[in-house]
Amino acid sequence: MWPILGWLACCAWLNGVHAQTGGTFVQAGSTLVSAMMMFLGNQEKVYILDKSEGNAAQINGHPAWGSIWDINTHQATVMEVVTNTFCASGMHLPNGSWATFGGNNAVGIGTSSTSYRGASPAGGYDSVYGDYDGRKAIRILNPCTNADDFSSPQCQWYDNPAVLSMQKNRWYAAAEALADGTVVLIGGFVSGGYVNRNYPNTDPTYEGGGAEPTYEFYPSRGSATLMQFMTTTSGLNSYAHTYLMPSGKMLVQANLSTILWDYTQNIEYPLPDMPNGVARVYPASGAVAMLPLVPANNYTPTVLFCGGSDMPPDYYGNYSWPFYNTWTYPASSDCQRLTPEPADGSSPVYEQDDNLLEGRTMGQFITLPDGTLLLVNGGRNGTAGYANQTLYVPSLDQMPYYQSLASGPVGTPAIYNPNAPKGSRWSNAGLSTSNIARLYHSSAILLPDASVLIAGSNPNIDVTLTSPYPTTYTAEVFYPPYFSSSVRPQVSGIPNTLSYGGNYFNLTLSSSSYTGVTANQAAANTTVVVSRSGFSTHGMNMGQRHLQLNNTYTVNDDGSYVLHVSQVPPNPNLLTPGPVLLFVVVNGIPSNGTMVIVGTGQVETQPTSSASPLPPSVTATALPSSSSSGGKTGGAMGLKAEPTLVSFLCGIAVVVLGAC
Repeated sequence: MWPILGWLACCAWLNGVHAQTGGTFVQAGSTLVSAMMMFLGNQEKVYILDKSEGNAAQINGHPAWGSIWDINTHQATVMEVVTNTFCASGMHLPNGSWATFGGNNAVGIGTSSTSYRGASPAGGYDSVYGDYDGRKAIRILNPCTNADDFSSPQCQWYDNPAVLSMQKNRWYAAAEALADGTVVLIGGFVSGGYVNRNYPNTDPTYEGGGAEPTYEFYPSRGSATLMQFMTTTSGLNSYAHTYLMPSGKMLVQANLSTILWDYTQNIEYPLPDMPNGVARVYPASGAVAMLPLVPANNYTPTVLFCGGSDMPPDYYGNYSWPFYNTWTYPASSDCQRLTPEPADGSSPVYEQDDNLLEGRTMGQFITLPDGTLLLVNGGRNGTAGYANQTLYVPSLDQMPYYQSLASGPVGTPAIYNPNAPKGSRWSNAGLSTSNIARLYHSSAILLPDASVLIAGSNPNIDVTLTSPYPTTYTAEVFYPPYFSSSVRPQVSGIPNTLSYGGNYFNLTLSSSSYTGVTANQAAANTTVVVSRSGFSTHGMNMGQRHLQLNNTYTVNDDGSYVLHVSQVPPNPNLLTPGPVLLFVVVNGIPSNGTMVIVGTGQVETQPTSSASPLPPSVTATALPSSSSSGGKTGGAMGLKAEPTLVSFLCGIAVVVLGAC
């Protein structure tokens, strides 16, 4: 039986049939630690971070809270991390490395971040879990591949707060990359808690020492500085939503307030409040993303806010617990668009958009290469966070979902098309449903093959495998609808680096890159995009951006064609220096992504130059017919094989291997 199955699988591969079906989930192994945080290191590896807790996976005599997941094998390996990364923030660096910032106190068995508010255990270290205080930590990782020695220090986390640290303790701080590759770090808790306030809120700036209302930079630009916005938004300002704008100012949104912020002068320019009383930041945790930056909109950023909660402010309670049984409160389905710097110079206003298909808290947007936004994860009721009680439920044994403050997991994704007419932008048609709850502490990122890795979920103080929503280690890969195509674009000529302006470059697509249309039609419907999935945590992808490069084309008579592609627009505020995946998308079907570096690879003022003019597009007048050897059909990996070759290779698979 197995040789026959192997023969079928091998022949299917050679004939270009996808093993995956568009719109479906496939389980993808164990992450070993629960994936509270996750980012794509390179085309082979995904890096995962948990909080310090009692994971069964061990390293150096203590529970692990870091791992590396292999994209090809779906196998994870534990990594040593020194400090507690609980609810850290993170960001790419210009050279392709990654940094994480802050975290929480050292914790031990069954203890939450609130157990040590204001002080870590003796020496800031717990001997059982082996974790040190991570609130000031800056951890650096240089992603490695299978060709490297993973046991070498160059492939491990650098995590030594005595040498490299922030000025302030930061837990749930915002992070945003700047045009020169510097990262700004904003606000946060000093230690743990449900929301960043006491009640009554008599000290909205410092909360008696519980809140950190300043910002600072990495690498440092001087002393940490008070930010008025942190006082204005007191209570609901953890993981503030931040987006660098083309002008160099930054959109910052928290609580119900919105500003444009000149971080060089620390000047705040108020924008309209969030409509309908819907909070989007933690713990309301709406899904938020910048829409694709494309030539058609002159690279004008628009940010989409969906879901979250319109709970009354008092319901959020204080550092200890909510003043309401949050799991009974329906999440919002409200969506709003905001263009912070309109191209026509008009005043920014929130624009009502199509509602979600259901209310959702802790939903997460992943921008797909085809320019649509995938919404995954989250719950229908409640908020992020966990607690042993609320104001109305006095003990853990009476909490209906153990420590979770949310209920009603949403397992069916939805896709948002920003270019569809209003009223028809959302759809979940043909999308399957996952049976794994992805609530608090879930994560998701785009993979190089244009699928989406989804992992995590742990609304529990410590590892809990028997609660209604347990600590989750099983990863899933979601395959968007374009995986139903039998053809993927095959591209050559992708450069290793991109500059800000300058000479265009050429990409060549084979005639097996499309099907059902002529080469002229395929070329006219081809785009080149660079995508950065960002640092994923708590329903956010810090640094996520999608930018389409300008291109023209020349179609060859053999059905192949050449794309003439502009460099990144000469404004690093649009896409900050660092790693991106480059995709070529033909008729909505993306190629595999190739990781390239934008900019110089250094933290410095990025050189810019004018974009070189592109040659005019040229179509072919004589094209091969669909039945010729240069026809327009191809495999999932673009492999065209003659029937005789297929039979020969499949025969070898049966005789020699017995399976493929």
